[in-house]
Amino acid sequence: MVRGMRCLGMLAGAFVAMSLMAVATPAVDGVAVLYNAAIPDSAKLAEIYRRARGIPEENLIGLDMPQVADISRADYDAKVAGPLRAEFDRRGWWQRGRDRDGLMIPRSNKIRVLVTMRGVPLRIQPTPKPAQPADKASEKPAANPTGKEVNPFLGRDDAAVDSELAMVGIEGLPLDGGLANKFYRSDKSWSQVEMPFLMLTSRIDASSYGICDRMIKDAVEVEKSGLWGMAYVDIANKFPQGDQWLETVVKSCDGVGMPTMVDRFNETLPRNYPMNEAAVYFGWYDWNASGALLNPRFKFRRGAVAVHLHSFSAEQLGDASKNWCAPLLARGATVTVGNVYEPYLHLTHDLGIIQQRLLDGYSWVEACWMAMPVTSWQGVVLGDPLYRPFAHLDGSGNLLKEDVPYRALRAALLQWPDDAWERRRQLSLAAQRLRSGVLIEAQGLGLLHQGLQAEAALKFREAKTLYPATDDQMRLDMHLIAMDRAGGRKDLALRGLRDAQLRYGSIPEADALKGWIDIIEPPQINKPPEKNSGAQTKPK
Repeated sequence: MVRGMRCLGMLAGAFVAMSLMAVATPAVDGVAVLYNAAIPDSAKLAEIYRRARGIPEENLIGLDMPQVADISRADYDAKVAGPLRAEFDRRGWWQRGRDRDGLMIPRSNKIRVLVTMRGVPLRIQPTPKPAQPADKASEKPAANPTGKEVNPFLGRDDAAVDSELAMVGIEGLPLDGGLANKFYRSDKSWSQVEMPFLMLTSRIDASSYGICDRMIKDAVEVEKSGLWGMAYVDIANKFPQGDQWLETVVKSCDGVGMPTMVDRFNETLPRNYPMNEAAVYFGWYDWNASGALLNPRFKFRRGAVAVHLHSFSAEQLGDASKNWCAPLLARGATVTVGNVYEPYLHLTHDLGIIQQRLLDGYSWVEACWMAMPVTSWQGVVLGDPLYRPFAHLDGSGNLLKEDVPYRALRAALLQWPDDAWERRRQLSLAAQRLRSGVLIEAQGLGLLHQGLQAEAALKFREAKTLYPATDDQMRLDMHLIAMDRAGGRKDLALRGLRDAQLRYGSIPEADALKGWIDIIEPPQINKPPEKNSGAQTKPK
């Protein structure tokens, strides 16, 4: 029974009638673009972005700033914050006055979103503390009779430039630690709230000018069709709070019919893991890029949302081989978030909120600031702030051939939301017509999330027959091997990995198999023979 849908591959009839998402995006006349006037490429990028989004020309701000990523607090105040406030005053963008505490604070502000371009300094360095006298330096720390935890923020004035700029309109705020973000966990769009003291900030920055240019163009182009593809979530079992954020990502992606591969082993995904068709990636917790990003031929799907949670993920953006933000963007991601200094887990972006808000249709900058509990701290948002990757989950937008199986999965969920059996039947028929391994693999992943391992294994084996590429076939084998690993069947897992090495050993992705073998059965380290000390020992 087709129930009004003759073929999931014919997308014109695939989606049930739905109204377009009614989330209002920030108005372009409320977006200001800040660039470094001392760097020609910074000005050029600002103009490219302005034209791409139709931002008024008068909303460009060029300041002569230091041509370095890291600046002192004094230079931030004198060469960034101070001149920027002067520009807002001169252009009449805000009205400010004293509050009851004597702080100068915006009472109205035309600019709601501030975009910083590559070339604007990234980090405010900690202010050096005065050296202690020799007699004081040698003293033991004072006792703490209260037993309360010492505030880790005391004396810390380091921060992301963008996070400070979000509250640049307020003068006289304390420098230590972070400030509460009043937009955190909001369920209203930015256009529906009145918070003139806060500007949502986002940065278009990466390891090269060309990547920045591509980030802008990809966001605008992908919005026409929507972001479709696979989701990969790497849950490292480090701390419950972070793990729960990633579990929320899984639930959100499942909820809209996005096929989602989840890794719950303690280590991150192995080197060169075949993370094909990746439109969404969330994971933690390595210092530098690992897994699929080490494979020279890996590339995210155009428009991809990719985040790896780490304390120093955005410590620098100029080297595409270090940390995480720069490598993710260099491998094709369009947006990401990160931290420039140690932020502490509970004061980083809640990844679950980011993904859910994006799926709800909010813009990138709104989703990220809804997920961040503090400002004037370490977080930085990277990418086009107005980007709405999932604005076409209702079936609207341009139809691209490469999106057909992912749109079909969404269509089936909308057509049969409460009939899983019929949904799977229709998808299986469509998979055979379209020769689509994606449709069958997605069913297997869904069954696996429900704990139905035997049924999932059947789907993974069926999907292997439909995938023409060997790296896709290897990923299906790794799904099966992962079930043995998770179930404590070490011998079966090792046998499966070694058999897979024989089949796939010639492709770069086979490094992932070796990675798992070395984890399950660590290689023996040959220790050098101990020198004979001449001491007499008893015979054994």
